Amino acid sequence: MIGRIGDEKIEEIRERTDIVTLVSSYLQLKRSGANHFGLCPFHTEKSPSFSVSAPRQTFHCFGCNEGGDVFAFLMKMEGLSFPEAARRLAGLAGVEIPEEAPDPEEDRRRRERERLLAVNEAARDYYQQLLLREPEGEPGRQYLKRRGFDSALARAYGLGYAPDRWEGLARHLSEQGLDPEAARTLGLVRPGREGRGDYDLFRGRLIFPILGLTGQVAAFGARTLGEAQPKYINSPESPVYHKGGVLYGLYQAREGIRRQGEVILVEGYFDLLALHRAGFTHVVATCGTALTEEQVGLLKRYARKVLLLFDQDAAGRKATWRALDLLLPTGLPAAVVGLDPGEDPDSFLARRGVENFRERLAAARPALELFMEESLAEAGEAIDAKARAVEEILGRLRRVPGEIERSLYLKALAERSGLEERMLLQRLGGSRNPAPAAAPPPKMSPSPRARAEAPARTPVSGAADRAQEVLLYLAVNDPLARRRVIEEGPEEYFSEPALRELARQVLERAAEEETTDPGILAAGLPEDQRQRLSAILGKDPRAFAEDPERIFEDCRRATEQARRRQHLKALQQMLREAEAAGEGERCAALQREIIETRKGL
Repeated sequence: MIGRIGDEKIEEIRERTDIVTLVSSYLQLKRSGANHFGLCPFHTEKSPSFSVSAPRQTFHCFGCNEGGDVFAFLMKMEGLSFPEAARRLAGLAGVEIPEEAPDPEEDRRRRERERLLAVNEAARDYYQQLLLREPEGEPGRQYLKRRGFDSALARAYGLGYAPDRWEGLARHLSEQGLDPEAARTLGLVRPGREGRGDYDLFRGRLIFPILGLTGQVAAFGARTLGEAQPKYINSPESPVYHKGGVLYGLYQAREGIRRQGEVILVEGYFDLLALHRAGFTHVVATCGTALTEEQVGLLKRYARKVLLLFDQDAAGRKATWRALDLLLPTGLPAAVVGLDPGEDPDSFLARRGVENFRERLAAARPALELFMEESLAEAGEAIDAKARAVEEILGRLRRVPGEIERSLYLKALAERSGLEERMLLQRLGGSRNPAPAAAPPPKMSPSPRARAEAPARTPVSGAADRAQEVLLYLAVNDPLARRRVIEEGPEEYFSEPALRELARQVLERAAEEETTDPGILAAGLPEDQRQRLSAILGKDPRAFAEDPERIFEDCRRATEQARRRQHLKALQQMLREAEAAGEGERCAALQREIIETRKGL
């Protein structure tokens, strides 16, 4: 009998499991000081930012912010529940688990779940056998063949075929000795009237098993092969299936999502299958329903970015903005993949090919930026329409959790709408006036010679300047953040030349001297740089205490995006000038560079 694992046993498993040994069985680690470092298994990276601490028996990635103990690592790597991970680790550590007797109600629910899942598995096997081997499955085989899908893909996703018979599945389950009441609970069969036996829900349809994260069949989707309506039907909700908490294809896509660091979210089964056939294994589908908070939670477990690829029509745009509303509060970046009007992934791949589709993925636009652009364009210059559009944009900006990112979007809205940024900031905070900004630290006026010799500042936004100063503060005070900046190079983090050179000198000295003392770090610097460093290192540490790793990544992203936006603006101005001058070749080159620059936004 399976019950809960006692707290003492959990602690014994934790104490007897060495996290360095566990992680090393999945990836290569190198020791550096007290910690071990390697390439993160949860996102794609070139420089190791995945840290494993033997003294604390924890792991943390500075790239994607995943972290935790031995249980969290195994759950993330293998997609296990906590009890499953605990039992796996217990076996590796030689810890025997005397099971505690479960609560009678809990035991009843477990046995009921196992009974229902067994019926779903039997139904899946029945449908797949018909599709792949039986004469009755020929309509399904021909339909898949016409759409370019082979038997290997059908097996990978467990596709099946429900014959156009009244009680094919009901009779099969009865012959297997499976409980008909379980099949009714699952909605696979329905009770007949006037003394007639149970009849099948799915008849004359292609079948798509919907798997949970453990790989067990939770439900089914079904598509008619002709023009019958509705075209798609799904299993009703049941004790083993809550449609808002499952994503089609997630079980098969988990490793692909981890490798890519992002997930492509589509609406339908065939959208997903077409992309998988073309080699894109990091795809999941909402099964035609609106995205839910639970599904967003699932995506956040595996992906660092979501690419929204919905229908290119009004309904698809509505679904895109609905998804954006749910993704924004989580901090999970969302971008919109644009296809030609009337196209879906299947037709686009058939007409334009895989490489063109890769280019569309790379050119995906940040969803909030696209919403802002389309809302203002649709409103035009009509005052009432423009006011409504701005309010809608501000409503979504309020959902952005990162202060720096929100500030950058607010600045962009001011530029595009022609409204004052201060007024928009007041509206963003409701009717309240924004809190007055803290007075900046006093600065000494540099000499004429110092002004002449000072490097020019890269013209990025004030928010990006502040983000770079926060980056330097964190890099000085956190050894791991400092190591990242030194190894990857300050030019990757600081776009302003003067601050970049200051960071280079200060961080190298902090690493050599193993100190964060401002006096030591400022020794030998020019007076204006000493004052600037003093202001940066004098920030209140409480402002960064809650989640310094997330703040570090937010600042880096804000800096890079501000730099790209500035470059994009310059390119667009050059393009306008080239178009006015009739320079066709230069226009084409600038358009290509604009597309490349947008890829990073």
